[in-house]
Amino acid sequence: MPYFVYILECSNRALYTGITTSLERRYAEHKRGKGGHYTSSNPPVRYRYFEEHASRSDALKREAQIKNWS
Repeated sequence: MPYFVYILECSNRALYTGITTSLERRYAEHKRGKGGHYTSSNPPVRYRYFEEHASRSDALKREAQIKNWS
């Protein structure tokens, strides 16, 4: 099963990074305020970026790498 690392632009123009197995489902969860604490207060506006990974481990490593960017 593929995993996706994604970056959302939120309503406050901040970027939010996460992982999922379904981009459509996860975006809908974020829009409904069920996708995470941060996005419940700052709903997503659009995807800015996403990439596919073969394993959850690879996706988590990439998510950590992105979250360390300035």
